[in-house]
Amino acid sequence: MAISNLQAAAYKQNTLNTASPGELTLMLYNGCLKFIKLSKTAMEKNDIEMRNVNINKAQDIIRELMVTLETTTDLGKNMMRMYDFILSRLVDANIKNDMKALDDAEQFVTDFRDTWKQVVQLDRQKRHGAGGQA
Repeated sequence: MAISNLQAAAYKQNTLNTASPGELTLMLYNGCLKFIKLSKTAMEKNDIEMRNVNINKAQDIIRELMVTLETTTDLGKNMMRMYDFILSRLVDANIKNDMKALDDAEQFVTDFRDTWKQVVQLDRQKRHGAGGQA
């Protein structure tokens, strides 16, 4: 049975409304990776407009992560530097049509996402028992 667009939108909104801050961060990382992958596809097809649109969406997500990052600790300061590096690689990828820069950004975001996924799973296990999965 197919889900209507209205049902899908309601499900998505409910997921956002009930997600923990950690789960929301995980969603941001996943969204950023989605836009990077779409940018790569556009780059391969030489579709400049779609490359630009999707890289800009990935940049917006990294900027959101930067704005919400607590930078009073060394860890926060180091993460800010990494986000700044990712952002600069995305800019390079867009301006120079540079697949290597896009690959670099994707690798760092993937590493952050994978680490964050483990954090979310540990938090769920702590709160809900051994069954928590992200």
